[in-house]
Amino acid sequence: MNLTRRRLALTLAALPLAGPAVAARPQFAPLSDADRALVDKAGAYLQGLTEAKAHFVQTDPRGGTTQGTLYLQRPGKARFAYDPPSGLLVVADGHNVAIANSQLKTFDRYPLMATPLSLFLARQIRLDKGIVISAVSRMADGFSITARDGRKEAEGQITLSFADSPMALVGWTVTDAQGASTRIALSGLDRSGGLDQSLFVLNDPRSARAPRGVM
Repeated sequence: MNLTRRRLALTLAALPLAGPAVAARPQFAPLSDADRALVDKAGAYLQGLTEAKAHFVQTDPRGGTTQGTLYLQRPGKARFAYDPPSGLLVVADGHNVAIANSQLKTFDRYPLMATPLSLFLARQIRLDKGIVISAVSRMADGFSITARDGRKEAEGQITLSFADSPMALVGWTVTDAQGASTRIALSGLDRSGGLDQSLFVLNDPRSARAPRGVM
């Protein structure tokens, strides 16, 4: 897997790949009552975000951008359909996350629970169990929460960003263990339901068993 695919995998879909192990788990100051209230507010919002569609813009560590459409259905399902000329398609089916690149003719699959997506695709979103909240930051129009998997030593971190009025997830930034960050910015979030289940199916297009038209 080349560097671009490794970073895409970390940002959207893959095992935490890069970075040296650390000698000890970092220690963070306890959250204030105000910080904990924002964490609880974010958790309640994400728990209620059962189905949505949005436009996304992805900015990589070098400043390059790609964009497309995100479809989300909790628990466990998401689809990142990149606009041309990108050949990328990323689909979480509730168990695994698949990354297909029609230009490079590659296909990779990873367990959903080993990816950053599992943080807000879980059936029960708990930001107080198995997750270390390392920072809560306030902005003029919202706030952000930075978290890492409390069970791992050096997998990087994810920062979820929210708008306040109205409350909405507006994006996230994944920073790997080497300090490289990739941001996903969301716009036009539509929480209407009725998404087609075929959006969350992605078979290996190189396989003779893959039905026509799945990609």
